[in-house]
Amino acid sequence: SGYISVKELQAALVNNNWSAFSADTCVLMLNLFDRSGSGRMDVYGFSALLRFIQQWRSLFQQYDRDQSGSISFEELQQALSQMGYRLSPQFSQLLLSRYAPRSSNPSIQLDRFIHICLQLQSLTDAFREKDTALAGSVRLAYEDFLTMVVTRML
Repeated sequence: SGYISVKELQAALVNNNWSAFSADTCVLMLNLFDRSGSGRMDVYGFSALLRFIQQWRSLFQQYDRDQSGSISFEELQQALSQMGYRLSPQFSQLLLSRYAPRSSNPSIQLDRFIHICLQLQSLTDAFREKDTALAGSVRLAYEDFLTMVVTRML
């Protein structure tokens, strides 16, 4: 067809352990590179996406200190800190429990690492729009909070 759908994108992308990228991460990335808003990506968008993923893969490998092919809790916490996020260990654990397969030693693959980082960046941008004084806190009505989150969900 000359366009790539979410299903085709998922079939094309693999993590370090050869598992397919998650469907929700593929939707997120397709939405980033779908210039027409059609839910499909043309060859130019796909080419840009591949460069984008390669940049994330390099970053992922930098933070995968033990070269296991996945990011552990400690590696995730250190990566987020080095990216400028000041998050508690409890929040990093929450992210890991949300995005990692359940196991005694949970870790995330490349696709989930990209997903987490893109979501954090988007939500941080939304927060900064409200935190004009750069105080690190804002007062929001509940519906304003929901609107902020829903409009920034990728």
